[in-house]
Amino acid sequence: MPKAVKAKAKAKVENKVIHPYSRKAAYLARDAAKHGRKEKSKSEKAQRLNLIREKLLWFQSQLDAEKLEYTKKDACEIIERYLHRFDDELEQIELANSIKGRQGRLHGSREAVIKQTIERERIQFEGCGFEIPDIINSKHLRTFREWDGDMRKLPNIKMRKVSAKGSESKHNAVQEVHIEEEQLLDSEENEVSQDSDGDELLGDD
Repeated sequence: MPKAVKAKAKAKVENKVIHPYSRKAAYLARDAAKHGRKEKSKSEKAQRLNLIREKLLWFQSQLDAEKLEYTKKDACEIIERYLHRFDDELEQIELANSIKGRQGRLHGSREAVIKQTIERERIQFEGCGFEIPDIINSKHLRTFREWDGDMRKLPNIKMRKVSAKGSESKHNAVQEVHIEEEQLLDSEENEVSQDSDGDELLGDD
């Protein structure tokens, strides 16, 4: 077949309109949805890691340079300070809304988010435990002091759940993110299996 005819035939195939209810259209829709979920997951993971980084930097700023070790009581006191970190902001919001003659509540959504966050963290602290860098273990404390805020070094930071009730557990700073990644990979493997079944049927359209 002449090259010009081949090129024309190829272009015709590429420009062929895909029927919206065909198997190929369904496959392309699944592929696009999977790509969208992966991008969303990457964005959410980046946000979670950034929140962890900000939290760790706050706790690092509370460390006493002269203190070589911390007790659980010390850790609980620092957690209490952390749970009150929004006090000044809430006070400013309340002050702004106390002005006479003002209609509507300013910064209402921000205020609601702060209060929900504090409530959730308080429940964790008084229940199964609130997650902080492990400052009780002297070796882990030294590693945490030396951390320069680099996101790539987060796995080196050991974490500990401290509860006002007394229970504790240990892991590293990105363990929960890794667990979520494993769940995502399992989900993708199932989708790949389904897509493979669909590929075998594409020739029918």
